[in-house]
Amino acid sequence: MSASIVIGTGPNGAPVSVDIEELLATRLLVQGNSGSGKSHLLRRLLEESAPLVQQIVIDPEGDFVTLSEPFGHVVIDAAAYDGAEIAGLAARIRRHRASVVLALDGLELEAQMRCAAQFLAGLFDAPREQWYPALVVVDEAQMFAPAAAGDVSDEVRRLSLAAMTNVMCRGRKRGLAGVIATQRLAKLAKNVAAEASNFLMGRTFLDIDMVRAADLLGMERRQAEAIRDLERGHFLGLGPAISRRAVAVKIGGVRTGARNVVQGLMPLPTAGAEELHALLHAAPEPEERVTPATPPRTDPGELLHRIADFALAAETDAEADAGEDLFKAAAVPAPPSLPPEEVRAALAETLAEMAAEDGATFQPAASLFQDFTVRCRMRRIGQHTGDVTRFRRRFAFAVAGIADPEEPRWASLAGLATAVPDDCLAPFLLIARAAIDGAACPDDDALAVAYGTRSPGRIRRLLEHLEKSGLIVVRTDFQGRRSVGLPDLGLTTAAA
Repeated sequence: MSASIVIGTGPNGAPVSVDIEELLATRLLVQGNSGSGKSHLLRRLLEESAPLVQQIVIDPEGDFVTLSEPFGHVVIDAAAYDGAEIAGLAARIRRHRASVVLALDGLELEAQMRCAAQFLAGLFDAPREQWYPALVVVDEAQMFAPAAAGDVSDEVRRLSLAAMTNVMCRGRKRGLAGVIATQRLAKLAKNVAAEASNFLMGRTFLDIDMVRAADLLGMERRQAEAIRDLERGHFLGLGPAISRRAVAVKIGGVRTGARNVVQGLMPLPTAGAEELHALLHAAPEPEERVTPATPPRTDPGELLHRIADFALAAETDAEADAGEDLFKAAAVPAPPSLPPEEVRAALAETLAEMAAEDGATFQPAASLFQDFTVRCRMRRIGQHTGDVTRFRRRFAFAVAGIADPEEPRWASLAGLATAVPDDCLAPFLLIARAAIDGAACPDDDALAVAYGTRSPGRIRRLLEHLEKSGLIVVRTDFQGRRSVGLPDLGLTTAAA
């Protein structure tokens, strides 16, 4: 199989090729203003070389996700993962030699830089036996290797710049060949740009960018004006993988395109001014609430085994400790006037009423228990109130919206709850119920109310304590959305 691909034609119609093997050793820099055809060039390069080499695309605008269907690239939505997961995905990509597109368009600039840095670091840190050749294509490289400080923190800028420098300067020995594209050379860090030995320069208008491009192409300063006159899709190429002397190339056609991009003009709407005015000033439609998908955290087979083991253990414990769980109706015989089912329903209703009252969780447990006993006497079930310890735990279930934990659907959760301290039980149950229902993770305000506090710091410390205890696993993605997993149940809340 030939290691060369045709990217376009020269002035005389002759094909212009890029030697992929040479490119892997010497790297490539592409420059072009917006509208010069820079993304089209990258797409041509990726499509033609897809059968020859693994490709890893850092895509800040989501333009290259369309490579997935015809060429089998795996699209990774960066917004759905946290830092550790992104690094883990990068390690698997190197191990399995998968071609991927890291779509960053769902993130803000600083999160994009941090995510790309952790992803590139994961690629770079692969063990020696996994140093397979791969093209690492970074579009809008000036975002990830800025020449000067911008609107992001110094810590994120240093992290991103270090990752880009590693790929361009030290990536060759690890099989990583950087292909970086930028709108402006002046905004790209010089130590990153200087590592490229191949260049494809498109149209640019600013004098400082034209001069730098001319210098890289070995042109005289007076010849730099030619770069301003280049047409869309026309580039000047130079380098050991392209040509030993500067060559003009018109980039060839492509089979894929960017998502939802309309090229050229479109017919204007035919609606009249009054109709458009009514449409613009109409009352907003209610938004449909969509629960974000949360990536699976556990292998399905392992998850099934874990659930089966836990269910068996819970069943065994239930048989051994029959009558000792929270407010078992069988533990205290019901009075002749009320059957056990009515006693359970009355207890559940009383606790639900108390939990729904404003400020209930901020009251001392002793005061709540006293109120509970009074209400139970009023319902003629006073002999079923139990003691304050059992009440406190049963009340925690009610705060989480579980009025009757003896229902079959809560059996596994009730067994797991025995390992949770009394003061942490209500927020833990609130999280667990969300995971069981497939709902979004409760926010700090909801957890604070369940915990009986107004301090966000206490909620953070509570989550840390539960995580250190092995009861939960907290995950925050690059959009700041939190999801919480319960390893013992094999479930995870949706991100929120």
